[in-house]
Amino acid sequence: MDTLTRDALTVLQPGFTGTTAPDWLLRRLGEGLASVGLFGRNIASPEQLAALTAQLRAERADVLVAIDEEGGDVTRLEVRTGSSFPGNLALGAVDDIRLTRAVAHELGRRLAACGVNLNWAPSADVNSDPDNPVIGVRSFGADPALVARHTAAYIEGMQAAGVAACAKHFPGHGDTAVDSHHDMPRIDADLTTLYARELVPFRAAVAAGTKAVMSAHILLPALDAALPATLSPAALHGLLRGPATEGGLGFDGLIVTDGMEMRAISGTYGIERGSVMAIAAGADAICVGGGLADEDTVLRLRDALVLAVRSGELPEERLADAAARVRALARWTSGAGAEQEGTGSAPGVGLTAARRAVRVTATGPYEPITGPAYVAAFTPVANIAVGDETPWGVAAELARLLPGTETGTYGRDAAGIEEVLRAAGGRRIVAVVRDAHRHPWMAEALSALVAARPETIVVEMGLNQGPARGALHIATHGAARVCGLAAAEIIAGV
Repeated sequence: MDTLTRDALTVLQPGFTGTTAPDWLLRRLGEGLASVGLFGRNIASPEQLAALTAQLRAERADVLVAIDEEGGDVTRLEVRTGSSFPGNLALGAVDDIRLTRAVAHELGRRLAACGVNLNWAPSADVNSDPDNPVIGVRSFGADPALVARHTAAYIEGMQAAGVAACAKHFPGHGDTAVDSHHDMPRIDADLTTLYARELVPFRAAVAAGTKAVMSAHILLPALDAALPATLSPAALHGLLRGPATEGGLGFDGLIVTDGMEMRAISGTYGIERGSVMAIAAGADAICVGGGLADEDTVLRLRDALVLAVRSGELPEERLADAAARVRALARWTSGAGAEQEGTGSAPGVGLTAARRAVRVTATGPYEPITGPAYVAAFTPVANIAVGDETPWGVAAELARLLPGTETGTYGRDAAGIEEVLRAAGGRRIVAVVRDAHRHPWMAEALSALVAARPETIVVEMGLNQGPARGALHIATHGAARVCGLAAAEIIAGV
């Protein structure tokens, strides 16, 4: 196969369906494909995941196996159970960089043990808009300096475990009220604000030696009035790659795009044209596969890149440079650069962090529940990054501590709280919410419930922006399984 076609395959990071590698994927690895992206659908257990990555490495020893494992609300390793690690907001709430580094190291150790060597994490976004529908608890917080120090600590911990980190979503997805999975967000901040807020954690990520940075499908007119960051030479080649002496970040590692099938790109440019524009703008790897996970997608993108070079639209040396950066990262992950440091396991560090992140507000003396409770979970529609297949809440953990505890789920269409009161009977009610400040129906239901039953315990598992309500208000700063367990322990007094 000619060099051009091999390079076009090398810059793709595709996904696939199933828990074993399909024949077409193994065949393309032999032809030059250098990376594979894994999602929750590909993972059944650590043992199965290790067998899958071994199957990939038998075809190509230095393959980059990437995953979107943030811990917290966005988990692929524990997609069916909920994560053993709290997410970024919980770590930011504790604000202990040694803890953040330890959590990232243990998460990285588990990924490495399963054969995963590139993690599309951490989120380095400053969550400056509390109504942000897609970042929220995935951010360390709203303060740029706090986000910067924890982003650096996370990267150090992850990469010390031999797994390449990927700071995202450059140049910052925190100040958006639109989810780029569905549409094109726009940030109207001026350059002064951008440098003082969004870019601070990315500078810290580069200084910490992050191996990769993921671009965001967001429009920042102050940088580029026409093109989203993923497709913008000003954002990628100019700002991210540019030397510090010229106001750039001086990043020399791998630039990977966010998922190209997200509507912000696919609905505006199409994935073929979008991929060509992204590589031309300075991206080195095309992430695709969350939604489009078949051989046809890989061939379409490969052929679009080859055609763009042959027609003169994409310089051949730019594609060759992108492919070289992919291979350089592959060498790091399989060579001396990724030798693990301090490889001792710390299996309990996630729960320790979750317990430390909990904030409790009581209106008076609190007596723990000793008998069965009733958990009313007020559930918003999950965003695509989080997914709706991962369980969350306190019901399962509380039922273990207080046998006989039952639960009900109530969405936007639930008719008032009469159903909750009827189902609870004489049992103490635990109301679980997620971002109550963003969902008026949820805040109203909560107010009505606390008015009817003042002894209700409220657990906020999203961004803790609303007023503290109930006899006991517990903010977990995330909805990971360990966050639910930490809250359940407080409710039951164990």
